[in-house]
Amino acid sequence: MTVETDWQAWQESWDRQQEVYLPDREERFRVMLDMVGALVGPAPRVLDLACGTGSITSRVFRRFPAATSTGVDLDPALLAIARGTFAGDDRATFVTADLKDPDWTKALPYDSYDAVLTATALHWLHSPELAVLYGQLAPLVREGGVFMNADHMPDPATPRINAAEHAHRHAAGDRAQAAGALGWAEWWALAAKDPVLAEPTRRRYEIYGEHADGDTPDEAWHARTLREAGFGEVRSVWRSPADALVLALK
Repeated sequence: MTVETDWQAWQESWDRQQEVYLPDREERFRVMLDMVGALVGPAPRVLDLACGTGSITSRVFRRFPAATSTGVDLDPALLAIARGTFAGDDRATFVTADLKDPDWTKALPYDSYDAVLTATALHWLHSPELAVLYGQLAPLVREGGVFMNADHMPDPATPRINAAEHAHRHAAGDRAQAAGALGWAEWWALAAKDPVLAEPTRRRYEIYGEHADGDTPDEAWHARTLREAGFGEVRSVWRSPADALVLALK
């Protein structure tokens, strides 16, 4: 008997779980897409880097119906949700690849992209690995194209502010979970029990374990490293108390 899976429901539950930790998640996406429209136009070819369930791809298509997107990730469970959500939509392609693999770009269907976009994902990499990745991304972005990374980028010069913000944000997340919102562990526990997602979730934990083991360099590090990689102009275009959206223009 075929098991029917409501992929859209999984997609939406992922969004709600992420918002427990990132209450301004949609705001960073809005600014990201504003900058895509401003710099590369209304029909971009997008690389959704470390795409997860395809959260960026879905928002790109809502804003830019003529866009195309390649999502790349290694997580078998999140990719299952992405592929299920966009099944039948020929604007979207999803590729399984390890961003730590020096040859990962060979798995992509295109040699260049108008926009490479990623959010709250690359902190799974250590800084030396991320610097290598930035060097691999620069040739993928066409002249005049953009790379954008929205992620945790705390300022090391303000440790007391950082600690207060961290405590405040985590307390708000705890209250949301106490009121019934799913947290990270609870969401993955549900996925592990789902008849379709159980096996990819098991494989996902074999790959990643429980948590990220990377680090979170500040905005200045990202800007400097992206310039060294070959981007022409780099700066932040959005900032929250803990996170930033860094834009690099080729």
